[in-house]
Amino acid sequence: MAGKRSIVDGVRQDEETLFKNGAPPTLNDETTCGFWVFRGSFLQPFANKKAYVFLYGILGCMFSASYAYHNGTITTLEKRFKIPSRTTGIITIGNDLSQLMVSMVLSYYTGGKHKPRWMALGLYTVVIYCLLTALPHWLYGPGEDALSLTEEFGAVQNDNATIELQELVSRKALCQANQTATECETETGGYAPAIIFFLAQFISGIGAPLFYTLGVSYMDDNIKKSKTPALISVSIFLRMLGPAMGYTLASFCLNLYISPSLTPTITNRDPRWLGAWWLGWIILAGCLFVFASLLALFPKTLPRAAARRLQQSEPFHGDQKPSFKDMIKTFRRVVSNPVLMFNNVAAIFYFLGYMPYWIFLPKYIETQYRQSSSASSLITGTAGLVFSAIGVLLSGLTISKFKPKARYLAGWNVVVGAISVLGIISYVYLGCVENDNRVPVTANGDLNPLLDCNANCNCDYVKYNPVCARDGTTGFISACHAGCKQQITINGTKVYQDCSCISHNPLDSSNIGGEAIQGNCFVDCMQKFYIFLIVVCILKFSGATGRASNFLVTVRCVDEKDKPVAMGFGLMMMSLFAFVPSPILFGIIIDKTCLLWGKTCKGNGNCWLYNGKSLRYTMNYTAAFFVTIGTFFDLVVWYLVRDLKIFDDDVKEVENAKPETVVETELENLTK
Repeated sequence: MAGKRSIVDGVRQDEETLFKNGAPPTLNDETTCGFWVFRGSFLQPFANKKAYVFLYGILGCMFSASYAYHNGTITTLEKRFKIPSRTTGIITIGNDLSQLMVSMVLSYYTGGKHKPRWMALGLYTVVIYCLLTALPHWLYGPGEDALSLTEEFGAVQNDNATIELQELVSRKALCQANQTATECETETGGYAPAIIFFLAQFISGIGAPLFYTLGVSYMDDNIKKSKTPALISVSIFLRMLGPAMGYTLASFCLNLYISPSLTPTITNRDPRWLGAWWLGWIILAGCLFVFASLLALFPKTLPRAAARRLQQSEPFHGDQKPSFKDMIKTFRRVVSNPVLMFNNVAAIFYFLGYMPYWIFLPKYIETQYRQSSSASSLITGTAGLVFSAIGVLLSGLTISKFKPKARYLAGWNVVVGAISVLGIISYVYLGCVENDNRVPVTANGDLNPLLDCNANCNCDYVKYNPVCARDGTTGFISACHAGCKQQITINGTKVYQDCSCISHNPLDSSNIGGEAIQGNCFVDCMQKFYIFLIVVCILKFSGATGRASNFLVTVRCVDEKDKPVAMGFGLMMMSLFAFVPSPILFGIIIDKTCLLWGKTCKGNGNCWLYNGKSLRYTMNYTAAFFVTIGTFFDLVVWYLVRDLKIFDDDVKEVENAKPETVVETELENLTK
């Protein structure tokens, strides 16, 4: 029967199946906003595609903000709970493991259900994730290290005499021949905080497939195919604000001391500074709960989409009950789809290469360009936002207007991959050489903090507190390692004197006993840093332009009913082969470049100092290798999609039809 026949003919022909007791059940049940007692006609005007796209984009923004916030506070978490980067990588994959287990099955069984309510349920698991992640702060407090650097806790009692703790710490940090080497640090984070963080990530991974796979499927089901690219781009644009919001929130919270009610004796430029990492999780949990509850009010099918299906005599989704047998058949159809499989493989290698920049970029900026934790988080979130936004909106509008063929869309992904490879390789040569030269590294790339000049100082367990020689040429990891025996304060700056590893005269190395100033040696890396940011912005723009085209290839290469399962299967593949191994692999790579581990009585804690050159070469070349392979598979996709149809012929809008019955009038009112 012709697709453009009038709604009158469609309604009359399907009268027996669409109507019951004189009323269309689909219109009453599936297209009405609200649930339980939360119903009312005042909600119905919001049952439209614009309201859904806006709310879905806002929730996507908050969803991605939670992960960006986690990435922005990773360095602080490692310092607070003394966690190495490889452990951080394992924690990060918690959500990917749960996605791997449930994404495909959940996508199948919920694909024909009430998608908005299932999406809201998935978002509630993210709320739990936020609250669980903040829990260790309430269980373990700010920690002794943080408290010892505040005015309120800066004193201890010793034999009825008050001794300033800061002075005690300072004396321990100096070179003392009678200082015992057994005074190791007893406070460690243990495994409990790491287990809580992992559990929180694992729970969030259960809800992620419900939100992403059902969200875009619901959008594609209820929007004309010709308008899908533009509206998808709008939702992606709103979601892309999430990393900016998350990193900005991390910057704000990390600027506050870990216990905001206390007065710290150091500034946030000090490497020992610990920010209020826990605060943002409370804010994110509250916002997600409110907006997720609003999402649950949306109907199963938007009224205008229901009207189009009645016009074209299309069945409503969810008519076929899910079964295990049908699920197996669906899985087989998805796995045997070559376009989908090669597109997923390309995405796997792309994510393998880009994962370290999403997770460890703040740490990378801190170590390479000497930026504070809060500044690194702010820069990471805002650097490429404008360019990403322009890229995703421009690509979406261009695709909607010109409706290019599948080959053009797939070909552009190849171009984006090539640009990404070149950009990542350029990171290798955008390091701060001056920063590398300020650290005493041996020829084989190791740090040798124990020298002849500090051999009798017993500095094994002295905490990391960098100092720099007066002439600014040489840095040491502490005043003890510089052989300094005295300390004075001049205009608020600590000056260490009588340093056996520093010469009074740079031209005469035998004239020892020079001075050192607290803090790292000053290096000017801003020029290289600005070039680095420019490259980041270029890659953000190019990568954003390929999002809409990649999504369209994914949803158009499978049957309509298989869309949720195809997306869930893709998410499962990403989790298994990219999201799970990549953080662990690059966490190990980062740890391998560590020069100085914080020592505790139980072993190593977190890393305080990295070999910048080794980190640049190992991390960036490895990432570029993975992205290159992904680009090759994009080329295979380009070859396979030559006959793939992206856009269908337009169908007349329902409002153009003239209503001739009472039921049709009700239908028209619902679609306004």
